[in-house]
Amino acid sequence: RVGVLESRAADDPEGQARRAVFLEGLQELGWTDGRNVRIDYRWAAADVDRNRKYAAELVALAPDVILASASASVAALRQTTRTVPIVFVNVIDPVGAGLVASLARPGGSATGFTLFEYSLSGKWLGLFKEIAPNLTRIAIVRDPATSAGIGQFAVIQAMAPPSFGVELSLIDVRDPGEIERDVAAFARESNGGLIVTASSGAVVHRELIIMLAARHRLPAVYPFRYFVTSGGLISYGPDTIDQFRQAAGYVDRILKGEKAADLPVQAPTKYELAINLKTAKALGLTVPPSLLARTDEVIE
Repeated sequence: RVGVLESRAADDPEGQARRAVFLEGLQELGWTDGRNVRIDYRWAAADVDRNRKYAAELVALAPDVILASASASVAALRQTTRTVPIVFVNVIDPVGAGLVASLARPGGSATGFTLFEYSLSGKWLGLFKEIAPNLTRIAIVRDPATSAGIGQFAVIQAMAPPSFGVELSLIDVRDPGEIERDVAAFARESNGGLIVTASSGAVVHRELIIMLAARHRLPAVYPFRYFVTSGGLISYGPDTIDQFRQAAGYVDRILKGEKAADLPVQAPTKYELAINLKTAKALGLTVPPSLLARTDEVIE
């Protein structure tokens, strides 16, 4: 029996793509839902209370292993159980969050796949110097309730002065009303842009954030390509879907008797740069050829 605590909503297309890849990966390893394995899904939609509720529900089902997406989901599970093996994906800093003792030797009941190192956050700032070099103000959209949100901002803050010459501010992703008010307030002054950091809240509210960036004509850098396919300007980050295929391999190994404590935490190996040329044109931006040459996906 396998439990899955997913940080997305059940109707989120990205969440459904993750589910399909995970099931496909299990099938390739000989596991078919309803035949020789039962998979119980819970969709938390980046809600703290849902995470706690669904973590308790899944643990009560006595699964052999639980797949958990994002730090908040893993934290909720760890508060509920220290014995059920957990395979995590899309977690930024599992050591700093206390989920594992080390990447090479996790040592407890959890292991999995990191999303990226904090240093990646600095590259988002660098992209602005190429695609919108005249910006003087950047708002960092982050989740203040997570160590990842704090860590990503800290890296951007460390890189910004004095070499980039931009003023940084914060927009928290707690609820849609707050996001809308804060983006509107930020946009009242000119020469501003957004860096949307990686968090479950930003992902869940991504359509709103992308819409607000377009409404207020704010160039924005995003952490994942699906922001750009939904209308965002530019993104740089790991292939998040591939992690779920890899996670199927770890779930398989645990079902066959291996211990999570002995399976090393792995980092992503594939990163993607995506640009939406239609959005760039709407913002009056010209994408330099040097940036286009490095782009993995161009959306027109």
